[in-house]
Amino acid sequence: MTRPWFHPIIFPLTTLFLIGTFSASLSTVVLAQQPTTAPPPGMFITVITDEPQINVRMGPSSSIYPIVGTLLTGSTAPALGRSQGGDWIQIEFPGAPNNKGWVYSPLVQVSPGTLQIVEPPPTPVPPATSTIDPTLAAQFNIAPTSTRLPTFTPPPLRTAPAFTQATPANSKESVPLAVIIIAFVVLGLIGFPLSLMRK
Repeated sequence: MTRPWFHPIIFPLTTLFLIGTFSASLSTVVLAQQPTTAPPPGMFITVITDEPQINVRMGPSSSIYPIVGTLLTGSTAPALGRSQGGDWIQIEFPGAPNNKGWVYSPLVQVSPGTLQIVEPPPTPVPPATSTIDPTLAAQFNIAPTSTRLPTFTPPPLRTAPAFTQATPANSKESVPLAVIIIAFVVLGLIGFPLSLMRK
């Protein structure tokens, strides 16, 4: 007689269920034991300018070192050091050479503490200027011509021809048609009463 819990199908399924539950609880315990402490904070800067952003430069000068990025107003960054006069602050800036950049100190506020003086990076080498072959350049020099450019002359004015009423040579001074019509009307008005009286 077989025991009911040792059935050939039920026993393997029960065993798999228990193993899955046990492994899930082990992974939960391992995740809960991981440390959640952050490294202690150091000195940092906060951008406080009225402008929307400030430039981050490769070194402590706006005329010698190029711009490597920008920081928005209100953003913070870890402070690493300062220039000799204290006008520039070196910060941690990912993407810059050695992940370090410099910001102008009047535009930022530094957290309390003392920053050490940091030597500026070497000044970048200016790009080499290319020289132009004078013989080649002379081929492209175009001397202006002294010929006068054509000027615009307006077309002559065209006047419309004037037409005069031509009178036939054999025509005499004629009486206007309206005078003839009025004369017939007057004669008709005189002749009508006379014809009535005659009857």
